[in-house]
This record gives sequence, C-alpha cells and structure tokens, in this order.
Amino acid sequence: MAQNPPFTTALLAGGIAGTTVDLSLFPLDTLKTRLQSSAGFFPSGGFRGIYRGVGSAVVGSAPGAAFFFCTYEGVKDRLVQWRRRREQEHSILGERGVGSAGGSASAWTAAGDHMLAASLGEVAACAVRVPTEVVKQRAQAGLHGGSSAAALGAILGRYKSVGLPGVWRELYRGWGITVMREVPFTVIQFPLWEALKAWGREKKSKAAGGSVGVEVGAGESALYGSVSGAVAAGITTPLDVLKTRVMLSKERAKVFTVLSDILKNHGIRPFFAGIGPRIMWISAGGAIFLGSYQWAVNALQGNLS
Repeated sequence: MAQNPPFTTALLAGGIAGTTVDLSLFPLDTLKTRLQSSAGFFPSGGFRGIYRGVGSAVVGSAPGAAFFFCTYEGVKDRLVQWRRRREQEHSILGERGVGSAGGSASAWTAAGDHMLAASLGEVAACAVRVPTEVVKQRAQAGLHGGSSAAALGAILGRYKSVGLPGVWRELYRGWGITVMREVPFTVIQFPLWEALKAWGREKKSKAAGGSVGVEVGAGESALYGSVSGAVAAGITTPLDVLKTRVMLSKERAKVFTVLSDILKNHGIRPFFAGIGPRIMWISAGGAIFLGSYQWAVNALQGNLS
C-alpha cells in the first residue's frame, strides 16, 4: 500500500491542483451554468463573456482544494493507523487480524475508507467553495452586472436590510444541495480513482520485479481521474441542476420547492440539462485535477522519474 502524503504535501498539492483545474476549464463551467439556468442559455449570456466570475474562482480554488485534500489524506491516514492498532491488538490476543479474510475484504474496507474520507473532505471544502460558487455562478449568468465584484457587492449590499445573518445565509445559499451533490459525487469518484491507482501500482510493481512502494505517475493518475470523474458526473447531474437553480433563484428557495416546480412544469428533462458539458468538463477536470495533484505529490516527495 502507498504511503499517504503528509499534511503540508496535501496542502500544497491540493492548492496547485485546484487552481490549475478551475482556470483551465472555467469556460466550460460557464456554459454548463448557463444551460442549467432557469432563464435559459442565451438570456444568461450565451457564448459571450465566458470568463465572467473567474475572479471568485481564482480566490476560492486553492483553499477549497487544499481543505479537501488535507482532510481526505488526514482521515485516510487516521483510519489506516486505527486498523493497524486493531490488528496489533488482535495479534497479541492470538485472534484473526482485521482485514485478514482475504483480498476482497481488504478491497472493500479500503473503498469504505476512501468514501468516508472523501465525504468529510467535501464537507470541509464546501466551507470555502459554496460562497465562491454563489458569487461565480451569478456572475456567469449575467446577474448584478456580470462580474464577481458586482455579484459580491450585491450580496454584501443587503447588510442594511437583512443584517449579518442574512448576508451569511445568502453567501451560503445552496449549502445543503451542494453537499448533497458533492458527497455522492466523491463517494463514486474517489474510491474508483483509488482502485484504478491500486491496480496501476500493482501492474508497475510486477513489471519492476515485485518492488515495494511503487507509485503511479501523473499521466496515469490523470487517466484514472478522467474515467472516474466522467462516471460520477453523469450519475450526479440531476443534483447539480438542483444546486444551480437554488443558487440562481431571485429569492431564497428550498430544495424541495425547486424540485417540485421543475417536475410539475417541465418534467424530468431539465434534470439532465448540461449533462454533455458537465461530463466533458469533469472528465477533463478529473484528468487535470488528479493528474496535477499526483504530479505535485510525487514532486514534493521526490518520486518523479
């Protein structure tokens, strides 16, 4: 099993990966947001001004991704240490060790660890991601003048009428649906990415005559990230549509209200609006995000070859 990177490595590599992917794929993200907007694609800006809102993305990318990977790698490391302690305790007592039921059991245990770590990582990342996403998507949809500064100013300008709690709620509008979207997404993407990486390590280890501690390269990680991201993106598109509608609504609206309105007036079809750009964007994003993360981790740990 590969060593989990330490906190500082995860922090720096996550920040690099987040900034790289968000800046690279911002135009596709803008088109996806406009396709999902209740106002329609062309009224929301069409193909014009596809870099609207890029300022908020730049501000939020590095800390959001860093929060995610620090939590993700940290939780994985704690779970591994906990399992090792249990194995030692069972060994002392002369009992069967944890995970000794065979490779299949170990694989399922690892998948469960990755699901839990990724879920907690997303919750941590959303503390930064949701406010920047609210500002970014309003700018992308052409609201409040079509810039990040104008969108943020419009939110902060409500302070006199709604107070600090109202401004806070507005910045975190869509928190619940964002977490509802991101957690299922990562529960699909990261165990699949980790499983593909484990397969890649095993293949490289056999080719190297059974060497221990072999790590996959950035290119392999990018390929596995692209595949796992595409699968997760397609499955979670309806949740992404709901999140976008909640964030772009003129007044605060409950997720159930938005869901009922879409089903009543438009049926199922809107839930798959933007699925093509979303799969393309996240497939490419998975390659850039997880490829650049692996490159940064390997570089910081001296594993580049």
